[in-house]
Amino acid sequence: MLRRLIVGNWKMHKTISQAESLINDILKIYQPHPSVELAVAPPFVALQAASRLLAVTSIKLTAQNVCAKDEGAFTGEISPPMLREVGCHYVIIGHSERRHIFGETDQDINEKIHAALRHSLLPVLCVGERLEERQANQTQSIIQHQLQTGLDGLQSKDLAHITIAYEPVWAIGTGHAATLDQAAEVHAHIRSSLAKQWGINPDQTRVVYGGSVSPDNAQMLFQSPQINGALVGKACLNSESFVKIAKLATSD
Repeated sequence: MLRRLIVGNWKMHKTISQAESLINDILKIYQPHPSVELAVAPPFVALQAASRLLAVTSIKLTAQNVCAKDEGAFTGEISPPMLREVGCHYVIIGHSERRHIFGETDQDINEKIHAALRHSLLPVLCVGERLEERQANQTQSIIQHQLQTGLDGLQSKDLAHITIAYEPVWAIGTGHAATLDQAAEVHAHIRSSLAKQWGINPDQTRVVYGGSVSPDNAQMLFQSPQINGALVGKACLNSESFVKIAKLATSD
């Protein structure tokens, strides 16, 4: 069975001192479990401070975004070598807010995936449909396109280093998570698509769910063997709720 991955995406929350406080609060109450991997994604300015606090723990440092270039005249961007040196293990790529607010295309996302892998950063590739696309029964075709374009040029061996995060855009930040059936159906489709396209064992692909995950719905979501963890937003900004989600993800 794949280890479940719980990633806390802090988005644009927490100053450096607030980040240190939150991580210290998490460390006070978090009890690692072999079936779960925990990761936090603070803002860029807090990565160095977070790295120092997490250095001797099992919690993985994660970046919220990355530039596809290693260096150059790209004002405001952060490169893969910078993230590696600061201690990042994972990087979130293609989050819906990057796609829909900042205009990142599937091609942009594909270039970032390749750049991350070149520098041994493990991508968490986000895919998901908008409400109008779901209502038009386009969910599977949207997901299919995002996977094919986002992962273009990769080989089967590369997929072992990538986590797919299904985040229905209509559920993010709304407080209304997808139902268990809705999430499990899309997760199964993602696995099937990857198996057909790259010939990999679908049971060896880690697919996590993101979209208003909370301690109230996490146990329900984790009932499905299709769901290998969660990309947590608002609930990760509170140490108790974040650690509770991680505890609910454990399996004995």
